[in-house]
Amino acid sequence: MSAFLFGMASAFVWGMEIGSKLSEMLGRYLDLTSDQMKLTAGNLANVDTPGYKTQGMDFATAFRHAMQGASTAGDVTDVDGLVARPDGNNVSMDREGLNLAKEQLQFRVGVEFLKHEFSGIMSAIHADGK
Repeated sequence: MSAFLFGMASAFVWGMEIGSKLSEMLGRYLDLTSDQMKLTAGNLANVDTPGYKTQGMDFATAFRHAMQGASTAGDVTDVDGLVARPDGNNVSMDREGLNLAKEQLQFRVGVEFLKHEFSGIMSAIHADGK
């Protein structure tokens, strides 16, 4: 989904690119949020895998690096400070459920900002036809 929306940011109309720095940044934001959701889904999928360690990334640091032109892939690390069960697995369904809800909200906010950005562009395009 984020790749589609970000792809829209670099669409061409009449030989001109219809994007902005903001739409580029929003695309990176959505990509990182999507990466974060994939990590959470992986953690949930491995809730019963013995020895599995919860994976995570520092979203703020990854986003800051993305804004500086670095790769949008965040550094994935084991999450410290979680209680492990006797089998060595430390995935908490409650923690991951809360993370997923937060990530879904982050994604929706990014999509709404991107829709607003393109709404302004489309209004400007259609203003000439009136």
